Amino acid sequence: MRVDVAIVGGGVMGAATAYWLTRLAPRTSVALIEADPTHARAATALSVASIRQQFTTAINVRISRFGIDFIRNFEVETGLAGGLGLREQGYLFLARRPEAAAFMADVAQMQRAEGAATVVLGPAEIARRWPWMRCDDLSAASFGPRDEGWFDNMGLLRGFAEAAVRAGTTRIAGRVVRIAASGGTIGALALADGTEISAGAVVLAAGTRTPAMLGALGVAIPVEPRKRTVFVVDAPAARHKEAPLIIDPSGIYLRPEGEMWITAIVPDDDKACDIDDFEPELHLFEDEIWPRLWARAEGFAATRVKRVWVGQYDYNSFDQNAIIGAVPGFRDLYLLNGFSGHGLQQSPAMGRGMAELILTGGWQSLDLSELSPLRLTEGRRVLERAVV
Repeated sequence: MRVDVAIVGGGVMGAATAYWLTRLAPRTSVALIEADPTHARAATALSVASIRQQFTTAINVRISRFGIDFIRNFEVETGLAGGLGLREQGYLFLARRPEAAAFMADVAQMQRAEGAATVVLGPAEIARRWPWMRCDDLSAASFGPRDEGWFDNMGLLRGFAEAAVRAGTTRIAGRVVRIAASGGTIGALALADGTEISAGAVVLAAGTRTPAMLGALGVAIPVEPRKRTVFVVDAPAARHKEAPLIIDPSGIYLRPEGEMWITAIVPDDDKACDIDDFEPELHLFEDEIWPRLWARAEGFAATRVKRVWVGQYDYNSFDQNAIIGAVPGFRDLYLLNGFSGHGLQQSPAMGRGMAELILTGGWQSLDLSELSPLRLTEGRRVLERAVV
């Protein structure tokens, strides 16, 4: 089988790339290859499905500006009815340190210059807006009153994939077991069932499985699987359905999910895990999360865990930012990886950027050059301080 572009990984990044390729250049033949069409362990399916403008690097704010417009106009963009159920309730970053207010003000100024609506609040204003929270230890908070919230993650994936298929993309259920390369050119992709696919360009968008594929080609990237255990909890005395997504300085985050809450924490011993490790760390709730929930709001005194799931970040240990672009040393191999937990919200912009790079040889809608794989060898970090 021969196609113009073969995409390895049919999650939201791969599907977004297929969508934009066929939209921008309808005659482009695309193969979208996914080992597990159920997406049972895909980062897309296991995401908390949120979007924010509150990043500390301008490039990430621009990416999110593009993303929120796409999500809001999903039906028009994809032709798929129903929308994504965007709940625009904002992100609320809480801070304790006295110097945090000045830092938040500087970052908010940058975010507003890029089109965001971030405001910085003092303790009195925090207490007025969210009287159910304890605020005596807080010095400031930053809040996004619009363009931030959460949405239907699988709906976004379905929209990209179905629109791409309608435009001619071929979806293939199969696992890539070998990438043949010679002289900086990809010869063919070999699938486990014996199928071979050759392409004018190959995009690796397989999340945590991408590093092993590159390793077989002699290319190393600083991306590893990091496990995140997410809890859905019920606190009958703390039912605040209109609350924002709260980033607490104690290390937890929480957001409403109907009458319940979704909450998680980055473990103190956060490190790479096995690529197939989806065993929940149940102790984290009682040992770490619940005491911090109760410290922030008395209503969490009686809280019951209703559901638990585990997802994995394709965690970029170099600078926790996306790696997108041509792989150095190859003429036809491209990389979409290292999103470190904010990939879903970035997929509309990243898919378009990748498609434009393949079709035109350069960045068009957004200049994503600072996120190029070249920065890894050049030691040029794009440091994001608001990693959640």
